[in-house]
Amino acid sequence: MKKIEAIIKPFKLDDVREALAEIGVAGMTATEVKGFGRQKGHTELYRGAEYVVDFLPKIRIELVVAAEQVEECIEAIIKAARTGKIGDGKIFVTDVQRVIRIRTGEEGREAI
Repeated sequence: MKKIEAIIKPFKLDDVREALAEIGVAGMTATEVKGFGRQKGHTELYRGAEYVVDFLPKIRIELVVAAEQVEECIEAIIKAARTGKIGDGKIFVTDVQRVIRIRTGEEGREAI
């Protein structure tokens, strides 16, 4: 099993959720986060004063899938989240050692 974490632009969340649902992903977690990379933030004007916004709003989605589904999920996320502009985000894939569904005690693939 693999855990996929993707940092995406907030307005792309619905597109990514729909793309993952189309390929059979049963669930995911989405969290509002703030961060920056090469994008470095931007300046804004507030009541006549200019200030730098270092941390930009992003969405982190997390899902755990069978190893065979990873490439399909990555392709779906990229296709749905890409704008072609700086700040489109990142995808991280890590191994998952064990998954347990609390309600039933199921483990492994049955718990996903």
